[in-house]
Amino acid sequence: MEISLPKEIQAGLDAARMKSLRKASKLRIDVNGTQHRVLRHWKTGFSMEAETAPRVRGLVDLYDGSIHLFQCLIVAAQREGSEMQFEFKRATKVSQQPALDFVRANDAPVALIAKGTPV
Repeated sequence: MEISLPKEIQAGLDAARMKSLRKASKLRIDVNGTQHRVLRHWKTGFSMEAETAPRVRGLVDLYDGSIHLFQCLIVAAQREGSEMQFEFKRATKVSQQPALDFVRANDAPVALIAKGTPV
């Protein structure tokens, strides 16, 4: 059974949903130095407001507030109602430390004390 609502009520519900998504989300993307708000994020993509969404393809940086989360490679975008949904091929997690090219032992020394250094 399908329930249909009058257009005015449906438009009001959609506007309230978008307002709550805008208010709740701290996510944003950075495209060539310009920042755009992200409404939702899932494992393989994210969505933005269709009216303000840029036409992006390629690498973008995804932030949660000031924390750099991912560098994403966007390959597809489609409009779904009042949202523009972007899908990415990969999302590389950003690390605050440089990548190691070797396995660090659990009992490895933290620092080196030179000979003659007062302890």
